Amino acid sequence: MTRSMPARLGLYAAAVVISVYSAFPIYWMVVSSLREPTSLLHKISLMPGPFTLEYYWNLLELTDYPQHFVNSVIVAVVTVAITMIFSVMIAYAVTRQRIRGKKLIVGAMLYAYMFPPLLIAIPMFTIFARLGLSDSLAGLIAAHLTLTLPLGVWFLWGFFKNMPFELEEAAMVDGCTRLGAFLRVVLPLSLPGLITVAIFSFLLSWTDYTFALIMIGSDANKTLPVGLSSMVGSFDLRWGEIMAGSTLIALPLFGAFALLSQYFIQGLGAGAVKG
Repeated sequence: MTRSMPARLGLYAAAVVISVYSAFPIYWMVVSSLREPTSLLHKISLMPGPFTLEYYWNLLELTDYPQHFVNSVIVAVVTVAITMIFSVMIAYAVTRQRIRGKKLIVGAMLYAYMFPPLLIAIPMFTIFARLGLSDSLAGLIAAHLTLTLPLGVWFLWGFFKNMPFELEEAAMVDGCTRLGAFLRVVLPLSLPGLITVAIFSFLLSWTDYTFALIMIGSDANKTLPVGLSSMVGSFDLRWGEIMAGSTLIALPLFGAFALLSQYFIQGLGAGAVKG
């Protein structure tokens, strides 16, 4: 028992160090977005204050940040919705139907996910330009699906593959159709996995910079990461507004993890074991 105490203390100390190291950039970003200009630029202090909301007002009133925020919400929400619908359909089909080469199909989708976004963004932009989808939110959504859909199919495939088919058979014996058994039995049991896929899809779409930079050219269609980067000029670097914009970008992510963290952790654990 005495031998395990130093090991536990070392483990706790390592956890504290990692937590502080990971959380400090977020803390510094939020505090910097609230500091007065003189305090932000001329004083280095870990303690917050004095506070001001000047950067947030400037960001919302003097820039196109509200429009960029709306664009990001549209792109992220539509991307999540399409990803959830098609990943559920594809993952359920390859686990419940007799499809030749279904493992090859799922493996190929995961292999496509491993390509760097920059490698496929430029040829994809050429294709979208010929289809009339360049500089549009629809084209950006289609580009984001190349990242989110393979991940969603792979993750849900692990859930559905290890879910006993006897549960659906029992529901069908009780009078449910195949679709009814899927909606009443499979989906509720897969809720942690569905939420995990939704969070990952939202995170990838909300924070994407590469696809948005290449696909979008007009200011009216820019999303938050690209719109915020345009504030970084050669001679005028507005640190306060950049920190405020970064904080507003991170807020939806904090809210999603705070509300759905329980399901998210269950989904990651189940996916790691079952996948």
